[in-house]
Amino acid sequence: MTTSFYALKILRTTLIAGVLAIAGTAWAESPELKPDHPKSYTVTEGDTLWGIAEKFLKEPWRWPEIWQRNQNIKNPHLIYPGDVLVLTTVEGEPKVKALQQRKLTKLSPNVRAMPREEPIPTIPPSAIQAFIDKPLIINVGDLDRSGYVATGLEGKLNLGKFSVFYGRNMEESESKLYHILRPGRKYVDKATNEFLGMYVEDVGTARLLAAGETAKLEVLASNLEVSPGDRLIPASKDLGFPYFEPRAPGKEVRGTILDFPKGVNEGGPFSIAVISLGERDDLAPGHVLRILRKERPQIDPVTKQKFEPPLEPSGLVMLFRTFEKVSFGLITNANLAVRVGDVVETP
Repeated sequence: MTTSFYALKILRTTLIAGVLAIAGTAWAESPELKPDHPKSYTVTEGDTLWGIAEKFLKEPWRWPEIWQRNQNIKNPHLIYPGDVLVLTTVEGEPKVKALQQRKLTKLSPNVRAMPREEPIPTIPPSAIQAFIDKPLIINVGDLDRSGYVATGLEGKLNLGKFSVFYGRNMEESESKLYHILRPGRKYVDKATNEFLGMYVEDVGTARLLAAGETAKLEVLASNLEVSPGDRLIPASKDLGFPYFEPRAPGKEVRGTILDFPKGVNEGGPFSIAVISLGERDDLAPGHVLRILRKERPQIDPVTKQKFEPPLEPSGLVMLFRTFEKVSFGLITNANLAVRVGDVVETP
């Protein structure tokens, strides 16, 4: 089961509105400001909300707690290039407010507030775009029941962009578009030996040309060569960015980093990580977890016995897509290399 996504256009305002939504929090103390925080900051093109929050707070995901909304503006949550953010104190609590969110354009006889341009995104959209609109975690049984590539036209086996091929066992798609996927790594909980899901590689996209028991399709885009046996999953229409509300989970959770989809064993800021926690753990997009570095066993120089060093805080990961048993997260901060097997927990 995947998290539902709003059918939005990329970089539209709902992304930011969700991020800045003020909600009740479980913390008794106010977010701690950085010692060198600015008193004001002018938003510039290329900024991200997370980057701005890091200038003010030690815990940037707690930005919604200090954001002071302007109720006189139709969309008070949005931040645009050119806005001046000012840090103030309200009843002893730090607050940040945007002094300018619209250029006023006089259209006689009324004065209307007109958007200057698109609001800044929470994180660089390119960091997660390829991971939000495809069923990249799937149960083996579901994959076995899906459609598949049979062969190319004239018996061709290796297919690329604009190649025409035949597909079998096809599920109907309203959009006539299909994701081409390839079975990949299986994720298993090492402690319980429970199967958590299978990662499927994004091979490309195909368009249905003719339906039937043996359908005809055309490859529209390919990241890898399309081969017989690759699976065909109907693509949803009008997919957009998910709704984010950065926050800590509502309960204590602990899991591990299972994988980095690009096939490496280490990651850093803006790397995508697969986490061994999901919707059954009450996690959702926007939840922030602390990463703890799990060091390899060491040899005690005196006793000559192996010992495990304590876990070391090494960064933060924000979940942006959740499945039943696993999640995809974006590493937003890292002071050490993040590795497969490192622990993640409620911050």
